[in-house]
Amino acid sequence: MPICTTRDGVEIFYQDWGSGRPVVFIHGWPLNGDAWQDQLKAVADAGFRGVAHDRRGHGRSTPVYDGYDFDTFADDLNDLINHLDLRDVTLVAHSMGGGELARYIGRHGTDRVASAVLLSAVTPLLAQGPDNPEGVPGQVLEGIKAGIVKERSQFWQDTAVGFFSANRPGNKVTQGNKDAFWYMAMQQTITGGVDCVDAFGYTDFHEDCRGFDVPTLVVHGDDDQVVPIDATARKAARIIPGAVLKVYEGGSHGIAMVAGDKERFNEDLLDFLKS
Repeated sequence: MPICTTRDGVEIFYQDWGSGRPVVFIHGWPLNGDAWQDQLKAVADAGFRGVAHDRRGHGRSTPVYDGYDFDTFADDLNDLINHLDLRDVTLVAHSMGGGELARYIGRHGTDRVASAVLLSAVTPLLAQGPDNPEGVPGQVLEGIKAGIVKERSQFWQDTAVGFFSANRPGNKVTQGNKDAFWYMAMQQTITGGVDCVDAFGYTDFHEDCRGFDVPTLVVHGDDDQVVPIDATARKAARIIPGAVLKVYEGGSHGIAMVAGDKERFNEDLLDFLKS
């Protein structure tokens, strides 16, 4: 199995497909690198090298008890990029992975980074507050943590509905999409599930976003029921110098996995990579 051992001894599993200029995919919560399988194939088929890792405590990486914070996640990503000696990288991040991408740039700069893509990302700040009234209320975040602790298997089945906007008329979400979400979520540690809510909910990425100095594409669905577009993507696109915002009308939080939206995203991604 392809493994990168981090500076603190955690084994990070990764998939590495194709050859050419590297594209590193950073998954959302509570998923793992398999969420990017469609995109890994798309970029590899187009002559790029696709890499997707499982975050610590997720998927096939070490099921650690602690370390679920964005400084640690960013340093894990740095360890992976150095392990593979990747340069001229495009970083593509979904949901909480957007925070990992932003914090990586904030801590490690862009010497190895050519461009960035934020998909349905939590940047610059998810939680509601006086300066972020459009954000997610704290009681909602606390309810998520309580649901995981109470009975996480059923919680993940229930959460898959809103994740994909499967509760909207005419949606194209399949049972397979929801099953895949549940399967990946159950591979995340329960402590990681809970601790990541605090991490992605309350970590402020404003300063990290201001440090972007590479071309950046921001993609978000306007029916994202998990990460509200007005609290995140619209603000990130204003903060990040030169960022381009693409809004998918009716798009859910799970854009990259649902037929119809995923093909559109793959096309936008490849156009961005070739630009």
